[in-house]
Formats: sequence, structure tokens, C-alpha cells
Amino acid sequence: MQANQLTTYSRLGLTISSPDEAVVLKLATLAMAVDAAPATSSVPAIGEYWPGQGGVYVGIRHYPDGPHHLIVGTEDLGRFAWGECGTDTGATSRTHGILNTNTLLEAGGSFPAAEAAANYTSDGHSDFCLPSIGELNQVWQYVPDLITEGYYWSSSQRSASCAVSLDFVDGYQSNTGKDGELRVRPVRRLPIH
Repeated sequence: MQANQLTTYSRLGLTISSPDEAVVLKLATLAMAVDAAPATSSVPAIGEYWPGQGGVYVGIRHYPDGPHHLIVGTEDLGRFAWGECGTDTGATSRTHGILNTNTLLEAGGSFPAAEAAANYTSDGHSDFCLPSIGELNQVWQYVPDLITEGYYWSSSQRSASCAVSLDFVDGYQSNTGKDGELRVRPVRRLPIH
């Protein structure tokens, strides 16, 4: 009888071995993702472009799954309707733009603002989303001059007919009809290890 052959991954003092190649590949992928996370010393000052991370650094936000760096895309994507006026989508988080955006994209129907944000790529990153009202408010608080004055959509639904928007003139939050066209600025987050 022949002994099981081990698949092994070694890098920077970490060794993973198992007869199950799929397990090794999954653990190696997770290890590489942790290695790819930027060192805290490379984090720029708030308001500065973060080379290789797709946008301008907006600071740290705390989420249920831990603290993350918040990055806002450098491009204003234009005006879009939020979409599906009269439909309760369940995208109601005031803090979690990724959750809201994924909820909208998986709901079926047309959600142009969320689709535009989710399709945005920068510096090779394609994990952008339509920000929650909390994330959008953080952008207004820390880098308001980066954003064009006017109303921007958040991914936070207020009711079947309205979603929350934010005016970058004065920080006013409003319930806006989902069929109105407002500006979109995508964000992404990066876990802090």
C-alpha cells in the first residue's frame, strides 16, 4: 500500500501540508491575501491618494467584522437613478455599503447607482460599492473637497420609494425618491490585520 502523497505550500516561514490538495490551495490563498494586505506603516494620511489601493484614503471605520480602512474612488461616476422605486429591497444598513450593494445586485431588477459603483475598477481593484450613508458621511467629513458639490446617493434604502442621499454642500441627509438621478462616488474597504 502506497502512503498518501502530501501537497505542501511554503512561504516566509509558513508551511502547509495535507494529502488534500484543495485544502492546501485554499489555505495558501488565504495566507497570500494576508501577506498582500498593506502594512500599517504604508497607510497614507487622510485625504491622500493611496498608491495601489484605487483611491483616496478616508480613515478607519469599524464594522461588525472588524476595523477597515475606507478608500473613496477618485472618479465621480456621473448621475444615476437609485432604481426600483416602490420596491422594498432590504438594503437598509446605514454602515455597510458592500452588504447593501450586494443585496441590490442580487435582488433582480434595475439598480443603476449600485451597478455603476460595483462596476468601477481602479488600480486593478474591482471590489468597490455604493457607500452606505455612514460611509458617505465619512467621505463628507474628511475629504469634502474631493467631491463635487451636490447630492450623492448612498446605498441605504429609507423606504420602498426613497433612499438616503447626502448633500456635499452642507452634509444634509435627505430621503430622495429612488427614480431621481443623483451623483455616484464608489468606495472600497480594506481589512486591518
